[in-house]
Amino acid sequence: MGSGSRMSALPAKPGLRHSVSESNVNNQQLSATAQRERLVSNVVRQEGRSLRSETACKTTWDESDTCRRLRDRAWDVSRWKEELEACARKVDEEMEALTLSKEQTEHALAATSVPLEVGAECLTLRDGRRGYELAADPVDEQLRREVELIERTQQLLQRHVDEAFERLCVLQEARHQLTSDLQNKMDALDIDMSCLSLTIKSPQISLKTNPTRVPSGSSSPQEWVQFSQYNVGRAQEAVQASQLLREDMSLSRAQLHNELNAQLRATEFALRKRTHHEEQARDELAWQIGNTEDEMSEMERDVRGLDADLQGKMASLKLAHTRLESRTNRPGMDLCRDEVQRGLVSEVHQLEATIVALDQKLSEAQRSLQTMKRHHSRMLQDLSRKQEALSLEQRSMNTRSRLAATSRTEDPAAAAAAVLLVPLANSSGRSNLQLLAQ
Repeated sequence: MGSGSRMSALPAKPGLRHSVSESNVNNQQLSATAQRERLVSNVVRQEGRSLRSETACKTTWDESDTCRRLRDRAWDVSRWKEELEACARKVDEEMEALTLSKEQTEHALAATSVPLEVGAECLTLRDGRRGYELAADPVDEQLRREVELIERTQQLLQRHVDEAFERLCVLQEARHQLTSDLQNKMDALDIDMSCLSLTIKSPQISLKTNPTRVPSGSSSPQEWVQFSQYNVGRAQEAVQASQLLREDMSLSRAQLHNELNAQLRATEFALRKRTHHEEQARDELAWQIGNTEDEMSEMERDVRGLDADLQGKMASLKLAHTRLESRTNRPGMDLCRDEVQRGLVSEVHQLEATIVALDQKLSEAQRSLQTMKRHHSRMLQDLSRKQEALSLEQRSMNTRSRLAATSRTEDPAAAAAAVLLVPLANSSGRSNLQLLAQ
């Protein structure tokens, strides 16, 4: 009684009570679920291990393939870099050679100024001749040919200088394109080599925002190759054109030098030959003047003799006339036409004929003397003109001596001006390419 009352006094647990069967079912469900989860976990673990192995191999392969691609790309860039460097060196060498050829052409052009001045001065000097000495002789012809040849030479050389300047501008532009392309190649090679040196342990790696984007201005591999091919091809064409121009300039300088020297020698020969002929003509004229003066002296003496004879014959005629007139006064039969009369008449006729003959001869001698005097005066004038002409020819020869002095002092092979070189290198300093300064 007492114990029963104590049991009834215990309070009951609130809530739903499960039966033993429900508890068993729950235990079974827990076990089945655990087994199923373990199976799923096993499958997941196996798949994870397989995925890890697969992705590890894939990642390793992709990294290896990327490194291989980077090395191949670096080799391609290096090959193009070397080709660009070689092409740039050829352009630099051609620019130096063309600059030297241009300066040689300018020197040759400047060297024509003295011959042109000499030729023009000789023409001006020879225009100072007078009279018949001012003739269109071979010297004039050769001098005019010389001046025309020098003017044509100057025009051709100036055209070559202008063409060389234009060609240098083209080479400079081609070299600038090569330089820009080469600098880009070296920068790109630096970047690719830097990327090739990176590993997963490199401290500078990090996640980037939208790294797979296509950068603006990107080119295709074909465009990349075509761009460098175009730059190299353009530079090679410019070098070839410059080489042809240099050959043409060198050939033209040699031909013009030979033509000008030949013309200068022809002019010198014509001038010396003309001077020799003028000296002969002067000497001949001087000899003629001397003989004429001697003849004039003889003629003057003969004129005086003729005049004296004429005066003497006039006195004899007066004597005969006086005798005849006086005998007309004889008286009567003594006025006889005797032998004296006939002799005096014959003497008068003879004297009159003699006087006429002497007078005619005197007039003829006087005219001849005056003619010789006039001609002597003309010869003296002509001799003076010949002396002046010879003096001008001598001055022309003295003027042309400047050509020989100039040819001795000239240096046709003057060295070209030094060209300033500056290095173009990438950030790593691997390139030793020397390019012309901008």
